[in-house]
Amino acid sequence: MRKTIGVAMLFAAAAFAGPALAYDGQTCKAPGNCWEPKPGFPEKVAGTKYDPKHDPKEISKQADSIKQMEERNKKRVDNFKKTGKFEYDVAKITN
Repeated sequence: MRKTIGVAMLFAAAAFAGPALAYDGQTCKAPGNCWEPKPGFPEKVAGTKYDPKHDPKEISKQADSIKQMEERNKKRVDNFKKTGKFEYDVAKITN
């Protein structure tokens, strides 16, 4: 019985000690500024091996697709105003 209690107390102590030493993300430098790097990560990411180095062409893809979508929607709305009938397929719209 004693051995079982000792093992249980050991596990309980490990459970309480573990989270206290782990990264918790709760250390705030100022109110509302609670970001902190995980242990082993640099304070600033730029210029380190963790820097993603985004390609500007890849970043602009979403903006380009949104612009194309807005152009298609404009054609649909203009066609609807002209004909009174909504046509989803832009290829079927004649100007």
